[in-house]
Amino acid sequence: MVKINNYEYLLKDLTELKGIGKKTSNILRKKKIFNLFDLLWRLPQSYIDGSHTNKINELQIGKIQTINIKVIKYNFPRVRNLPNKVLCIDDTGKLDCVFFNSYEGYIKKILPINKTVTISGKVNYFRNNYQITNPKYVNSDSTLVKKKHNKYSLTEGITEKVYNRIIEEVIKNLPILDEWHSNHILKKFNNISWNSSIIKLHDPSNIGNYNSDFYKRLAFDEILASFLISSEIRKKIKKIKKEKKNFNNIHEKYIENKLTFKLTNDQEKALFEINQDLKKKEKMFRLLQGDVGCGKTIVALTSALNVVESNYQVAVMAPTEILAKQHYNLAKKIYPKKINIALLSGKTILKKKNIIIKEINQKKIDIVFGTHALFQKKIIFNKLGYIIIDEQHKFGVNQRKRLSDKGGNNCDVLIMSATPIPRTLIMSVYGDMDISLIKEKPKHRKEILTYSKLENKIDDVIKFAKNEINNGNQIFWVCPLIDESKKIDQVSVINKFNYLKNIFPNKVALLHGKISAEEKDVILNNFLEKKFKILVSTTVIEVGVDFPNANLIIIENANKFGLSQLHQLRGRVGRGNKQATCILMFKSNLSENARKRIKILKSSNDGFEISEQDMRLRGFGDILGYKQSGLKNFKLADPMLNQDLFMLGEQEIKRIEKEKIDIIKYRPLLKLYDQADIINDIV
Repeated sequence: MVKINNYEYLLKDLTELKGIGKKTSNILRKKKIFNLFDLLWRLPQSYIDGSHTNKINELQIGKIQTINIKVIKYNFPRVRNLPNKVLCIDDTGKLDCVFFNSYEGYIKKILPINKTVTISGKVNYFRNNYQITNPKYVNSDSTLVKKKHNKYSLTEGITEKVYNRIIEEVIKNLPILDEWHSNHILKKFNNISWNSSIIKLHDPSNIGNYNSDFYKRLAFDEILASFLISSEIRKKIKKIKKEKKNFNNIHEKYIENKLTFKLTNDQEKALFEINQDLKKKEKMFRLLQGDVGCGKTIVALTSALNVVESNYQVAVMAPTEILAKQHYNLAKKIYPKKINIALLSGKTILKKKNIIIKEINQKKIDIVFGTHALFQKKIIFNKLGYIIIDEQHKFGVNQRKRLSDKGGNNCDVLIMSATPIPRTLIMSVYGDMDISLIKEKPKHRKEILTYSKLENKIDDVIKFAKNEINNGNQIFWVCPLIDESKKIDQVSVINKFNYLKNIFPNKVALLHGKISAEEKDVILNNFLEKKFKILVSTTVIEVGVDFPNANLIIIENANKFGLSQLHQLRGRVGRGNKQATCILMFKSNLSENARKRIKILKSSNDGFEISEQDMRLRGFGDILGYKQSGLKNFKLADPMLNQDLFMLGEQEIKRIEKEKIDIIKYRPLLKLYDQADIINDIV
């Protein structure tokens, strides 16, 4: 054993381990295995049971068998491409060990003449003789062969034998680490240590034992490491002192009078939480999360006015120009005329752009709307006090802390996301932030009616679409593919566009991922201005953009999409006051899971509930938006199977924060389980 608490041993480069040369190291790196700790997380998928030996006359063809044999004779042909053979016997018969691409010296070394050796491999029968080709395990010490050998998911160029040997070497030298968990946490896992847990994890007899104490303990280690990192980032941000923003909610009341509807309870609560943060001496770093169409933008824009009242500037950043323009136009409608706002985008003519940049610097502009280009070096704010970012997952998770730093100490940060995430994952994804949730939909918004239709009922769908157009409404028609594919039996947008333009002449437009960003913006703007009636598109339809006149969305091959993605697509309609409809089209041969997805979507408009169901059906890693939102790449912890552990992690992090426990105690845990760049700032 390595000396106690030497966790750095596990973070050593692969080449420092006995038996790993440069070639093997490069192969492992392709699998994102960079150090000894990474090796331990390539978990065994199954095992080969070599613990039982057989006699030659008992061998079963096609199976992996273990046998004690005596080496009798070598046959090394001098003809190229012919295999080398070694004749072996026991007291019941003969067997050939056949080797392709192996040197004579190597064969003689592992199978010496007249010596008894234990071998293991797949048995074949060729020309009235038993054969084992390229035996997996060969050794004169039978104990090294007669056992269960783990099978791992490996990259080409490294054998299970080699990998097992490497893992055994790492486990043999496992350091004895000081315990980082409190006694009450350890009791939850029957006081099993980290070392014992790792050893058990690679024991073949424990494969798939997800309910065991050792597995849960290691899963909890992952969860707590993730929560600790987030907690430390949050504490660092909270330590930043700023000037308090002072305001009397004058503008807030103005907006309330401007709106044709009353804010929901969730909207009012979120606005209150944001306002309280703005008035504090500690810097705000808050997430405003809500389902599609829940009214996050109104809340954010209202809070922005409060900041202007405090004599600060505001930057509102969106992922696309069309979404930035939408926010700008909404602000023009609801803001008092004395509030100076500007839209800065790639389409802003140079002369006007220079004027806007100059006025931002002179503090003549209170609020500026735009894309991430707002943070170009040439744009210098005079007194930036608030950054609002829409659809944050499109900006990348590593930018969050950098963004907080960029605005300066006096600049509060509000991030909006329309990706509903189950309760279990909230802390994992957004633990570095304070969170305001809006689940309640505005009362003026009608629930979207959702129907399913077999694709051979296309005539009924066309009839419905014609009726919608006659009533002055617009339609999204979504297809999974751009071009037709012989291999994939799915609808392409190009084929559907050509089909629909004959039925609806001069009323159909096409949108997909191969169209340039500039052309895409033109198409979406034209659709927004009602220049055509049907937009045939892939899933590139802008999240967050309101098309108030679009009241019907038809989704082809709906069974090929995940629940969360279908819900996001459905949210493109129903943004106005009219009744909206979603039609899910599918083939007759649906899988059981596909039927479940369609049934769930038809029965619910709640994004959080749908997201939970999606996670149950598909696992959390595949769900739309989770990866983009920065969900930790958990190797053992599963938010569905281990809900209790995530809740326990949340309780434990609150205790650690309350008792002000020094982060140094968790240094090994953090170093081992979270290699993020941010960690260097913390430990």
